[in-house]
Amino acid sequence: MNMKQLDRIRTGKGFIAALDQSGGSTPKALQQYGIPESSYSGEEEMYALVHEMRTRIIKSPAFDSRHILGAILFENTMDRSIDGQLTADYLWGQKGIVPFLKVDKGLAELEDGVQLMKPISGLDDLLKRANERNIFGTKMRSVIKEANPAGIKKVVEQQFAIGKQIAAAGLVPIIEPEVDIYSADKTASEKLLKDEIIAQLSALDPDVKIMLKLSIPTEDNFYSDLMEDPHVVRIVALSGGYSQTEANDKLAQNHGLIASFSRALSEGLAAGQSDEDFNAKLSKSVEAIYEASIK
Repeated sequence: MNMKQLDRIRTGKGFIAALDQSGGSTPKALQQYGIPESSYSGEEEMYALVHEMRTRIIKSPAFDSRHILGAILFENTMDRSIDGQLTADYLWGQKGIVPFLKVDKGLAELEDGVQLMKPISGLDDLLKRANERNIFGTKMRSVIKEANPAGIKKVVEQQFAIGKQIAAAGLVPIIEPEVDIYSADKTASEKLLKDEIIAQLSALDPDVKIMLKLSIPTEDNFYSDLMEDPHVVRIVALSGGYSQTEANDKLAQNHGLIASFSRALSEGLAAGQSDEDFNAKLSKSVEAIYEASIK
């Protein structure tokens, strides 16, 4: 584990940029960027285009370590280069931004009110490659749709079981049990989730470090006590479908919670924009998310 990066994530001011759209979400991300599916043929062309988009974001003067602590990458992005350097090396060496890797393979079907992660085949090999490519930590997502105690328990147990495997490989796992912001019983789900997280944290070995990525809670500062747990490096928030303005407003009401936004970060960016317009729009988004993260 890179201790300088650990200190940066634990104590730095700013937010974590989520640049990890993959698989089925990639065409949507490109479409929002102004590149329709008719513009490319096959996965290789698609991933080349999305890497161009991410490279443009990362190389922008607006994407800087004064505002951004880390960036979450998709596996394909980790394996590609920017200006002759692997993406993670460029992020840390040229930008001072800590690299993370999305490791989950998507969601299973809805059962007991939740969507567990699909099996992560070849995880040990992926973690080995992540270490070779100087990745600091990982991220994996599950989704909670209903306040179902059995389902939520399964989500948290799965997340922490895999999190321990990731920590044993020398990486810091971001555990992401997302609560659907449109859930009719979101508040009840968050209470059940928090209880399960506390139970899992209490069972961790003392030297295990994790991060949590959670939906912005209905009750302001609901996760403040989790921030004090010695295992928890940082708690970050996902935008979860809120607009950038909504997400920032809600985030600002939660002291100590910082952003890890994807769609809200890239909102308004387009392939056809001039570099001046692109950088200005990204700068405005970065500044707004940063301000919400440090309140």
